[in-house]
Amino acid sequence: MCGRFYLDAQAEELKATFSLSSLPALEPRYNIAPSQSILAVVTDESERVGRWFRWGLIPAWAKDAKFGYRTINARVETVAEKPVYRAAFRRRRALIPASGYFEWRAEASGKQPYCIRPPDDQLLAFAGLYEHWEAPEGESIDSCTIIVTDAAPSVTAIHERMPLCLVPAQYDAWLDPQLQDPEPLQALTAQMPSMALQAYPVTRSMNNPRYDRPDNIEPLE
Repeated sequence: MCGRFYLDAQAEELKATFSLSSLPALEPRYNIAPSQSILAVVTDESERVGRWFRWGLIPAWAKDAKFGYRTINARVETVAEKPVYRAAFRRRRALIPASGYFEWRAEASGKQPYCIRPPDDQLLAFAGLYEHWEAPEGESIDSCTIIVTDAAPSVTAIHERMPLCLVPAQYDAWLDPQLQDPEPLQALTAQMPSMALQAYPVTRSMNNPRYDRPDNIEPLE
């Protein structure tokens, strides 16, 4: 699964990497957690834009916003058929920029958090889905989920699952709202390249989602 990640890229890098026409103001974040606002890249009137979404997908038919607590991740094996994700998979796909993510491994001293990131500081693009939800009393929420798949060989010792990461050659198809046939979309999600990722232990202070500091990504001595 993916329960925490971080994004410390500058606006210029994000715009260039994802060919964005607009991007909201943002600051580096080192402990992004479920139910918080996260940046996602979507297609809006044929242009790629960055927008804020609540992490935890709330389908349009949900009775209340608490539904999103159990939908922070969507399994790639069932995302095309599962009712909560099916419509978004066909029509509302997103890329979630990340500098890296966190995972936990059980050790003798307890669960140890690890930072997992590309060794060359390249930005990751998590495959995601988004929805718009409106409550009967008028509240509206734009929300999203991160698709997860089998972990790359370089990080299976930490956890067996990881975010589905797409590469630039896949961005156009993934973000194309006109592409709604599940078959080519499923083929796209099956093309995750072998990724060289590095993983190292970090401070357990980041177990607290309110602890959002740069030392969360520093290797333990």
